[in-house]
Formats: sequence, C-alpha cells, structure tokens
Amino acid sequence: MQIPAKAEYAVRALLTLASSEQSVSAEHLARQQDLPAKFLGAILSDLRRGGLVTSQRGPEGGFRLARDPATITVADVLRAVTGPMAGVRGMRPETVVYEGEAEHLRDVWVAVRAALREVLEHVTLAQVLRGQLPTAVTRFTNDPDAWVTRHI
Repeated sequence: MQIPAKAEYAVRALLTLASSEQSVSAEHLARQQDLPAKFLGAILSDLRRGGLVTSQRGPEGGFRLARDPATITVADVLRAVTGPMAGVRGMRPETVVYEGEAEHLRDVWVAVRAALREVLEHVTLAQVLRGQLPTAVTRFTNDPDAWVTRHI
C-alpha cells in the first residue's frame, strides 16, 4: 500500500495545527512542514469539506482544527483527502466477486482493510503529537521485522 503525498501532507499540516493555540495561515503551515503551498491549499479545502478544519479570513484568520486533536484519527484524515482507505479497482472490497481459483481473494482484501483500520482508526493526532501511540501501533513497531523492507 502506498500512502499518497496528499495524505501525508494532510496529517503533517493537521499536526502543526494541533500544536497551535491560534489560527495558522496556509503559508505558515507550508513553511513549517516544508510543503508545496499550492498543493497544501487544495488539501486544506478537502480537510475543511471533511469537517476537520475551519477557516477564517482576515488579519487574525487562518486555519484551526474543527475538533479536539484527541478525537481526530489518522483514518479520518485519510478519508477526508483520499476517500476510502482500501479499495479494489475503485470498489469496496466486500463487493468484489471472483470465480474459480481467485474465489477467496475477496477475503484477503477485506482483511487488508481490517488491518489498516486496526491501526489508523485508533491513532489520534494528539497521540502522534505526544509520541504515545496505542498498542495497536506499538505491537507492530516493536517487531524488528516491521522495519525491514522486502523486495521481490
């Protein structure tokens, strides 16, 4: 699974907002996280439509989190900017039907979605900021094999 730049940038921008007491301009977010400003602007629009940020115009304007960072999960962010977390050719895994030798492949795709949810739906922005990740994450990161890249 690839995490698109759009999703990574969105999480990084929201972490910056979560650590701020005030509204933050898009320009400041872009500088703070070294993100392309124009692309970040589009991402912030998606996050606003997704109900994760609010914006205000004017000299005191900028962006703020719409909710407490302890209630915003990484899954919320990914869904707001990229849509469903696990799809198969643009379809929900449970709706895919295979025949013959591939008959049980749907079960694999559903399991992949469940594994993503196990981590991403249980990690909040507040936990990432504090570096206090839940067991659903640390049980994977504590396994040395998780840090090894595999090639074909």
